[in-house]
Amino acid sequence: MPELTTIEADIARQGWGLWALEERATGRFIGFTGLARPSFEAPFMPAVEIGWRLSRSAWGLGFATEAARAAAAFAFGELGLDELVSFTAEGNARSRAVMRRLGMRHDHAGDFDHPAVRDGDLRRHVLYRLTTADWEASPRAR
Repeated sequence: MPELTTIEADIARQGWGLWALEERATGRFIGFTGLARPSFEAPFMPAVEIGWRLSRSAWGLGFATEAARAAAAFAFGELGLDELVSFTAEGNARSRAVMRRLGMRHDHAGDFDHPAVRDGDLRRHVLYRLTTADWEASPRAR
């Protein structure tokens, strides 16, 4: 995911990007979600990524799924995008579960070694895709 200055520049330039997440009840900042254009080379590029990163204290409470659903609705409804991608380290079961709850499909042929990760368990990434048709057909998406 991009750094803050890149996030702000993206929103100023294109009107969308990654948005801060706050817990409704407390107003506490818990992370971010939204849309980004990945800046590395990969066979599935160019693409728009739907992503999220939440503080550990916000894990398992449904915030990522709720926020990602809103971002997907914006991507397909307001922006008219045809497809979103999402990717994570192969072993990140929590993010993969959010992807499945959104109705995303694992593109096994698209799995890749992330160029920004040199070695170790985090290098291998899985790729998930969500098309407009899949979004509209999936009752789980809403």
